Amino acid sequence: MEIILKQDIPNLGFKDDLVTVKDGYATNYLIPKGLAIIALSSEKKKLAETIRQRTFKEEKIRKEAEKLAEKLKDIEVRIGAKTGTSGKIFGSVNALQLSEAIKEQFGLEIDRKKIMIDGDSIKEVGTYTAKVNLHKEVRPEFKFEVVGE
Repeated sequence: MEIILKQDIPNLGFKDDLVTVKDGYATNYLIPKGLAIIALSSEKKKLAETIRQRTFKEEKIRKEAEKLAEKLKDIEVRIGAKTGTSGKIFGSVNALQLSEAIKEQFGLEIDRKKIMIDGDSIKEVGTYTAKVNLHKEVRPEFKFEVVGE
């Protein structure tokens, strides 16, 4: 029986996949639990339209992410922090401070949850690299420098 999955199912497929399973598995488990629907011709047409619209939206999002990645690639962010005599920072520099510094210095808004710093936080003065997860295919890196105030 051909069915259209409504959710990701391990070892079977992902949401909106058209798969063939045994009749009993579909009628006794997948369809009653709302995990799948029978793939009638009308449902296949709806699925094709949904996939077409989704790819259009994802392409638009990916292009916007690539534009932002081009801007991020060439920047170097400076973050000031209070330090002791040995160069250690009082506290730490994290993704939230990095996001705020990028907005303040370059006018680019980046969600702090998308910024990945090695080790989650920085505790010493120096130059570091961070990644930004803008899209599943677009992950630019940029440099930032932590300086003592």
